[in-house]
Amino acid sequence: MTKARSIIFFDGVCNLCNASIDFIMKRDQSNHFLVGALQDDFSKKVLSNYQVKENYLDSLVLLEEGKIFYKSTAALRIARNLSGLWPIFYPLIIIPKWLRDPVYDWIGRNRYRWFGKKNTCRLPTPEDRAKFLSESTYQIKMLG
Repeated sequence: MTKARSIIFFDGVCNLCNASIDFIMKRDQSNHFLVGALQDDFSKKVLSNYQVKENYLDSLVLLEEGKIFYKSTAALRIARNLSGLWPIFYPLIIIPKWLRDPVYDWIGRNRYRWFGKKNTCRLPTPEDRAKFLSESTYQIKMLG
């Protein structure tokens, strides 16, 4: 059995978040991740099983091995699964969240002002569709 895929939920209208998803998808050579906009109805349905607030947009959310991770913890766990040198950042996980997350929060509070936002959520290109969360990709993910 193959390892179940992790899901990254992101703010679908945030330009920084969308650029980050592009960055991750290009470096996800092992096809470890699915992605879904936090605003998407199916994403909300999945996250409701993990007590994530329906209108949560404060951070990317990582669903990995049945657990939810937020902010810098999610980002570091994502980095450890990317190609290239990105996994070298994972050892920063030993730094307590109360020291890591304020930087993440500061960027998050200013992301729309610095990077802008779209009027609607991103739609995947035909090439990217297999990486985006849907009912069919979620069933595949659950099967491992």
